[in-house]
Amino acid sequence: MRIIHNVTVLPVSGPAIREGAVALEAGRIVAVGRAPGGDFDSLGLGRAAASATLIDGEGGVLTPGLIDAHTHLGVSEEAIGPAGDDVNETTSPVTPDLRAIDGINPEETALPRALRAGVTAVCVLPGSANVIGGSGAVIRTHGTVVDRMLLRENAGMKAAFGENPKRFYGSKDKAPATRMAIAALYREWLTKARDYDARKARAREKGEPVDTDVKLEALLPVVRGEIPLRAHAHRADDIATAIRIAREFGLRLVIEHCTEGHKVVDLLLEHGIPAVVGPSMGARGKVELREKGFETAGVLARAGVLVALTTDHGVMHIEHLQVAAALAVKAGMTEEQALAAVTLSPARILGLEERLGSIDRGKEADLVLWSGDPLDVRSYPRRVWVAGEEVVTA
Repeated sequence: MRIIHNVTVLPVSGPAIREGAVALEAGRIVAVGRAPGGDFDSLGLGRAAASATLIDGEGGVLTPGLIDAHTHLGVSEEAIGPAGDDVNETTSPVTPDLRAIDGINPEETALPRALRAGVTAVCVLPGSANVIGGSGAVIRTHGTVVDRMLLRENAGMKAAFGENPKRFYGSKDKAPATRMAIAALYREWLTKARDYDARKARAREKGEPVDTDVKLEALLPVVRGEIPLRAHAHRADDIATAIRIAREFGLRLVIEHCTEGHKVVDLLLEHGIPAVVGPSMGARGKVELREKGFETAGVLARAGVLVALTTDHGVMHIEHLQVAAALAVKAGMTEEQALAAVTLSPARILGLEERLGSIDRGKEADLVLWSGDPLDVRSYPRRVWVAGEEVVTA
């Protein structure tokens, strides 16, 4: 057993714990509480505390590892050009059978930098050129083999509305060239998947075989509500279209980017739809980004929408997830909301809240010891633990 003590613990799931301590064993958090002057009685560890290895946090701040719910880390590799660009399969607008896990390079140079920045887990998604782009995977940022870094193999089906697919395929004189065609392609393929599911069920009842369609097989978890449609949508009308289609087919939905989400707060609330907001730092490079800003995240969070912040690496660099949280506070998010938006809220959106996102007994020990307030951009991670293993020491 190890005990990290002499720290301020920010558990996210509850108030800050001054003079706090966190006990780790077998990769998990086994106790959290106050330990003034090194008195560990309140942790309820009994005699085990006497033989524990003590780690002095030297007055730093301990948080859960940061989580980015929307990145292209490892499928869009830095500094090597086309050889490392596996983010978009631009040969077809509908590619649900693609899996991000098959394109992630664990030796991508941004992964260790993410870890040094306190980002211990990311969701890696295909890009937004396609109407249906493929499934995303959640990985830890520490490891050498993707399969061993994996936290969740299928964290949702990437989808895209708006400018990106219509611009890319319209320029090739292929559908979709309009927003109407984007919506029509969703209805076509979701209907095919629903019918395929019914056909398989009838065949099972009769003991008959059904020819396998790998694209439709990949869409079955979506139409069955087992995974969400992860819908890239910036403009308010595109957000509304995504919600309209999700309602028609009874889908789970997450809005990615949600740039004009502040215009449709009631719609998101009415249907209980979470939002992964950002990347909010950088130029407004296209029309649908004209209202981009850090204020949107605060508007949504204050209204009660479940909000995560994203860098969309490599639009913003993954190292700047902490900076995004700080700038969201500057734009109106509370400190508690901003810290949750890069820890517990993305864990909830990714279906990992039972394992990650807060410092609670029983959760996996992904932890960051900061030099100071994590929402002060001058603070840096002194030490980082992944599943209880110390992987960064400043």
